[in-house]
Amino acid sequence: MRVWVATANRDKLKEIKRILEDEIEGIRVFSTLDLDEKIHILEDGKTLEENALKKAGALFEKVREWTIADDTGLEVYALDMRPGVYSARYSGGGYRDNVEKLLEELRDKEDRRARFRTVFAVISPEGKEWLFEGICEGSIIKEPRGDGGFGYDPVFLPDGYTQTFAELNPGEKDRISHRGRALKKVVEFLRGVAQPG
Repeated sequence: MRVWVATANRDKLKEIKRILEDEIEGIRVFSTLDLDEKIHILEDGKTLEENALKKAGALFEKVREWTIADDTGLEVYALDMRPGVYSARYSGGGYRDNVEKLLEELRDKEDRRARFRTVFAVISPEGKEWLFEGICEGSIIKEPRGDGGFGYDPVFLPDGYTQTFAELNPGEKDRISHRGRALKKVVEFLRGVAQPG
């Protein structure tokens, strides 16, 4: 079974590929990076669902095979669930800039509860569409910790844990993370439709 992942983010692709290849025997995972022609997708949707479908749809038009894409947002309760759909471009800079802006906005806030939410869009070779959601509740700590993960992982402490996402080993993070939870639903779905070869 061939599955295309609509992302050029190598960190995200590594996570998705690891989970799909571990869980579905014989799956072959390709991504936007494997295309000769580059796709530029403007993620201007108002929701994670819109962006996931937009990304998956753009790649599907090129490959016409099983295609998946996700959009993920960090939703912080004291910030009215911001940055949400704008998480990746929150500061206008990179990972570190986003984290610094978040910590600055939360500096005087007592309520540091937050959640990561991921929505995966799946498109079949016939063009049918499905959506799958995963949520991980936690809180934002005051100083980054850990060298693993990416994005907001160094400041996100999942509920019930003393380690941030950036301190957990990849397997443990996959088991409890928003993306891992959404991908489990995708895996179960794809297992049900997977054909040998």
